Amino acid sequence: MTNQVISVSEEKMTKSVAVLEKELATLKAGRANPQILDRITVDYYGTATPLNQMANISAPEPRVLLISLWDTSALKDVEKAILKSDLGINPTNDGKAIRLIVPELTQERRKELVKMVSKMAEECKVAIRSVRRDANEQLKKLKKDGVSENEIKVAEDKIQKTTDKYIKNVDGIAAAKEKEIMSV
Repeated sequence: MTNQVISVSEEKMTKSVAVLEKELATLKAGRANPQILDRITVDYYGTATPLNQMANISAPEPRVLLISLWDTSALKDVEKAILKSDLGINPTNDGKAIRLIVPELTQERRKELVKMVSKMAEECKVAIRSVRRDANEQLKKLKKDGVSENEIKVAEDKIQKTTDKYIKNVDGIAAAKEKEIMSV
């Protein structure tokens, strides 16, 4: 029973780290990365549709994103959605596709992005610690159901080691992203 609690908590911690990685991928770091458009939804025939489901997004050059829509009648809607987003990039519409030129990041903007990365990493660590707390509470309930104290102690140690491993992983991911942002 304790092994089940451990495996469930490790699975939840893995998902927390995956969410962090996905969020960090959407931050622009001076280079054109198609994933920065993952959060953008377009009002397409009255339905909020993710941009990546209605277009092919590529990076033909290091600082240019090319959005090739499958339905060119939605070009104006996509342009509006990009302008409304928090990207801060002006789209260029040539009638067939939209080009986004990713500007060089200023030092001030880089520092803001590093703060955002730190905040996201801290939120992920809080989620991991919350999983640990929930697992420990489940173990205490198992203690009442007759599981030996020794077995509970071993399981708590495993959960703590797993928590430490994932928090170290989050620190590494955040440090790598901060380094990417700060590199000119």
